[in-house]
Amino acid sequence: MQIAGRDRRGAIVGGAIGLACLCLFVGVAIGSLLSYGGSGLSISPLGDPYIRRVLVFTLWQAGLSTALSILFAIPVARALARQRRFPGRVWVLRLMAVPMGLPVLIGALGLLGLWGRQGMLNKALLGLGLDSPVNIYGLSGILLAHVFFNMPLAVRYLVAGLDRVPNEYWLLSAQLGMRSTNIFRFVEWPVMRRHLPGVAGLIFMLCATSFTLVLVLGGGPASTTVEVAIYQALRFDFDPGRAVSLAVIQIVITAILLSLIAFLPVPEDHGTTTGRTARRPDARPLAAKAVDGAIIAVATAFVLSPLAMVAAAGIRADLLRLLSEPVFWQATATSLTIAFFSGLIAVLLGLAFVRAQLETGGGGPLAARAFSTAIGSSSSLVLLVPPVVLGTGWFLVLRSVGVTTSAAPYLVLLINTVMALPFVVRILHPAVEVHRQRTLRLSTSLGMSGLSKIWLVDWPLLRRALLMALSFAMALSLGDLGAVALFGSDGFMTLPWLLFSRLGSYRTADADGLALLLGVVCLALTIAGTVGQGGEKERRDG
Repeated sequence: MQIAGRDRRGAIVGGAIGLACLCLFVGVAIGSLLSYGGSGLSISPLGDPYIRRVLVFTLWQAGLSTALSILFAIPVARALARQRRFPGRVWVLRLMAVPMGLPVLIGALGLLGLWGRQGMLNKALLGLGLDSPVNIYGLSGILLAHVFFNMPLAVRYLVAGLDRVPNEYWLLSAQLGMRSTNIFRFVEWPVMRRHLPGVAGLIFMLCATSFTLVLVLGGGPASTTVEVAIYQALRFDFDPGRAVSLAVIQIVITAILLSLIAFLPVPEDHGTTTGRTARRPDARPLAAKAVDGAIIAVATAFVLSPLAMVAAAGIRADLLRLLSEPVFWQATATSLTIAFFSGLIAVLLGLAFVRAQLETGGGGPLAARAFSTAIGSSSSLVLLVPPVVLGTGWFLVLRSVGVTTSAAPYLVLLINTVMALPFVVRILHPAVEVHRQRTLRLSTSLGMSGLSKIWLVDWPLLRRALLMALSFAMALSLGDLGAVALFGSDGFMTLPWLLFSRLGSYRTADADGLALLLGVVCLALTIAGTVGQGGEKERRDG
């Protein structure tokens, strides 16, 4: 019991130290913004027509993006849910998960390859005699990109909900002779309706805080969101007053959105199938199979084509020349170093948070429950204070002491750590909770603690979850442009910044090659982090 008590105190102290460090890092950035606003802010946030226009556009594009993503996701999810035996259904559902883990810059490049001025599909439309093909820059491009990234997310949540409908519902539908429209009205829509508010809230939040897509596809002041406007105010105009005003607005917007989302049902993705075989009467007619097959094919082509375009364009690029450039290896080494250490710190911090939360949650004194709640919500601070806002606050701090350039790599590393923390905690929490339930009594009875327990008990059983969290955090950091956008320079170059620089200087072929190389590195990391997951699942199921 003494050993268990010592481990419990160690977990709580570790979580408290991590919480203090995180709050200090975020608090200094916010404090810097507020103090600058008190002393040097000359712009009334809502009194500036430019800021009002940016705010309106941010909310307008987020609302439209959300509506379109949901609108297109409903028929796709319904088709996938009806055709449980559709050839390659599992792979289609896996494909729907790809945009969530894909570096945003790569997706943007793929869409440019299709819908850009010289894009393949725009050329085809011109060949058909259309005078006004799709304009990838501006609101239309932002909406297209947001649908590409968020429609698959909505599909996965809706399919997961429809797959959990009891088989008896479909049997009763068949006995009553219900038509497809009635099945949608009385069975499918009520299920979707329960999930849609949470899914829509999540997508709206992602679109309202979108940075890289708007930076690449925004197309000027008329199509700028708050985050991009902060970047432009610091990077191009060097107007800290306006940047602070926008940062404050961004924090207020995200706080309001998070408060509203807290009241919505939480979208849950428990996987793509429950293992049951649903014999749906409305899926059997040939016409239904044809319509569903066509919808699934179009959705698959919509998601797959930008990825294929990136791969094809990257292969056509002069990869050997890119690989021979010292700046490529310098950017790669910088990106991998930052990604490794930010991922490692995120995993250690996430592990400390999860252990402290498990030790203090589930009842007990009020102080313990408050501490557990603070730990549980602290990992999501980055949702309230996005990376660009964090970077702006710390930019003001570093500028005041004259170390902006030399401290930039460490700052990007820490911002990437905070950015990865919510995802790391989500991966580690269930694994650590199950591990604790299974091994706590045994390790206590054997008198194991400290390094021996970590090496002999914890590491073998938690290794896969830890490596998966590390690889995901590294991939997230490798593909990030938000933090490095404020501090990137010729002396501090990461792969996304190098790619964005080549794109900005119209060296499109180089950007395509770099996108392919960046995608390969991220894919290798993802595969490395999930090696053995399938086999382990099969052993558990078996």
